[in-house]
Amino acid sequence: MGALYMIIGTLVALGVLVTFHEFGHFWVARRCGVKVLRFSVGFGRPLLRWHDRQGTEFVLAAIPLGGYVKMLDEREGDVPPTLLGQAFNRKTVRQRFAIVSAGPLANFLLALVFFWILAMLGTEQVRPVVGAVEIGSLAERAGLMAGQEIVEINGKPTAGWADVNLQLIRRLGETGSLEMLVSEVDGGQSQRLQVELKDWLKGAEEPDPIGSLGIRPWRPEIAPVVAQLDPEGPAQAAGVQIGDRLVSLDAEALTEWQEVIDGVRPLGGQAVLLVVERNGEQIELPLTLAERGEGDERRGYLGAGVAGGEWPPEMLRQVSHGPVEAVGEGLRRTWTMSVLTLDSLKKMLFGELSVKNLSGPITIAKVAGASAQSGVGDFLNFLAYLSISLGVLNLLPIPVLDGGHLLFYLVEWVRGRPLSDRVQGWGVQIGISLVVGVMLLALVNDLGRL
Repeated sequence: MGALYMIIGTLVALGVLVTFHEFGHFWVARRCGVKVLRFSVGFGRPLLRWHDRQGTEFVLAAIPLGGYVKMLDEREGDVPPTLLGQAFNRKTVRQRFAIVSAGPLANFLLALVFFWILAMLGTEQVRPVVGAVEIGSLAERAGLMAGQEIVEINGKPTAGWADVNLQLIRRLGETGSLEMLVSEVDGGQSQRLQVELKDWLKGAEEPDPIGSLGIRPWRPEIAPVVAQLDPEGPAQAAGVQIGDRLVSLDAEALTEWQEVIDGVRPLGGQAVLLVVERNGEQIELPLTLAERGEGDERRGYLGAGVAGGEWPPEMLRQVSHGPVEAVGEGLRRTWTMSVLTLDSLKKMLFGELSVKNLSGPITIAKVAGASAQSGVGDFLNFLAYLSISLGVLNLLPIPVLDGGHLLFYLVEWVRGRPLSDRVQGWGVQIGISLVVGVMLLALVNDLGRL
């Protein structure tokens, strides 16, 4: 069932985002009087094709990894004299700039629509209340204590742990002060704390912003009864079954799931003895824990999970907006995620963020399937994030991408004439090399996560 969700989720995601991106080019091209020859979603052999009254061929192709809009252009073939006025290359710099920029802008608009819908649907969020603070950690040195709620980070409200994580991600690889506004859960006195960062998680391959500060979120006590198993994890390989109750790990009693997490974390790669209770009988299962993460972030991995516990109503918060207010929320989230995406790329370029965080088609497919399986809200959220990523990446000033064409048009506008075909050709070759190199790196990262 998971594979089916992954296939359908990926096809829907790519289909929607690519179609909307290319429609942006198509719609503005038509408004600028450019004749569109073909509108294709996908590459390769056409599966379905038809023509409209203006002669544009619409194609649904076999390889759903992109799309394109082919316009009438003298640089790509002979154009009848009667159609020269409809050729793309005959249009003004301003018109060509508008046509090319319309694709990425369509992606931002689509993300805004998704965020607007999500804001109106509303979400139930867990209040960001601290359950425990690790001794000697950054949070402990700043004065954060268990039982306090994180109200703001750097002046940005944090309604739930997702907001906390987002604000922390923005500081990855940085040095400086992180300001937190915290208060007691019962609405008592508030105080501002300063967390001092120095090259914080710089180069970490799998950063855990909340955990690395030494913060453990509050959660209800959960019995250590297995409800999920990683098919490739050490627990399943050792014979752990759904419904087993974990009794002890290397003779250390386990009465609550957090004790399992704390016990497994420092033992990555080590052989341990796990005792489980099944049908009233205790069974000893020797196994070797796997490892996740790199360097200081390395931790043990069991490959087992539990069902979520019951959250007290006072620890949950309903967040929703009316139709008009939701527009502002959609704009805010679209802007925030766009800036975060661009900032993350900059940090990767300067070594502040590991390039291992780049994801390729395999990871995208996995996340598409998982979010589709989680529900409509999670899938729309995924589509919005992916649409923003597509928009930002296409605006990078790299020839062969939309941003590269925009750079050429900007130079043409400043100089009063276009760059020579030779210079543009060099730019395209460099751009292709860069894009292929990044794609290969992302694919290698994907394969390393399997």
